[in-house]
Amino acid sequence: MHNQLIAIIGAGVMGCATALDIARAGYQVILQDISETAITQASETIRREYRSACFLKRGYGDVPLSQIMERISFQTEDAGIEEAHIIIENVTENLELKKEVYQRLGTRMRSDVIYALNTSCISVTKLASFLPDPGRAIGVHLMNPVPVKSMVEVIKGHHTTPDTEREMVAFLESLGKSPVVIEDLPGFVSNRLSHLLMNEAAFIVQDGIATPDQVDTIMKKGFNYQMGPLETADLIGLDTVVHSLQVLYDSYQDPKFRCCPMLQKMVDAGQWGRKTGQGFYAY
Repeated sequence: MHNQLIAIIGAGVMGCATALDIARAGYQVILQDISETAITQASETIRREYRSACFLKRGYGDVPLSQIMERISFQTEDAGIEEAHIIIENVTENLELKKEVYQRLGTRMRSDVIYALNTSCISVTKLASFLPDPGRAIGVHLMNPVPVKSMVEVIKGHHTTPDTEREMVAFLESLGKSPVVIEDLPGFVSNRLSHLLMNEAAFIVQDGIATPDQVDTIMKKGFNYQMGPLETADLIGLDTVVHSLQVLYDSYQDPKFRCCPMLQKMVDAGQWGRKTGQGFYAY
């Protein structure tokens, strides 16, 4: 299996961390992004993710970074991608952008390619409908930080074949992951639960009942969460959280996914969490 070529489309933090983890397991990886800037920054992001993973996960440093970097090719072009056995799509959570990528790649790929669609909220069945063979598409929701989290949510679309599911599970297990295969509805399991929790935590702060620190402390010490919901929101990015809540709200037309007005206000003010230096906490 390790002689397979894996192509990752989108070199944001998730794309870089995924490339690191897959190359560490011995695979050849193409990391592609249409943005020159993203590709220029990608190797630095991978170095940072590697250092952090070595600190958080015992034995992660057993494979030297130099060896991992040799297995990754960074590119803005699509060259060589048609040889990939697995395409992991990691483009921004935007339906039109994703659709564009699928239509660009769909026609050129080998017939046995598997499309791993990394989305946090959009229906896998909907995304797969833009591909020539929806049976070869499957949702793969990796958790942040990718090298440290072993649980992966795997989502079967309406057309996903048993072969596609079997191959994807085997691939993820070869990375040392523990895949959980579920059915397809927007938000799946993890985001329907986590976004309700983060949103409700924001409402609690908005209502003046408790400070962000108090809310997170109660969840960590009372319920054994590793990170509190508001720390998690800051890590993911409040802009991303608000966007995902909007997708959930639109998908289910259910008022329980109505975004907390204070959360929207923070996003409008440019307080997006860690990436801007200020969210519920200052960084």
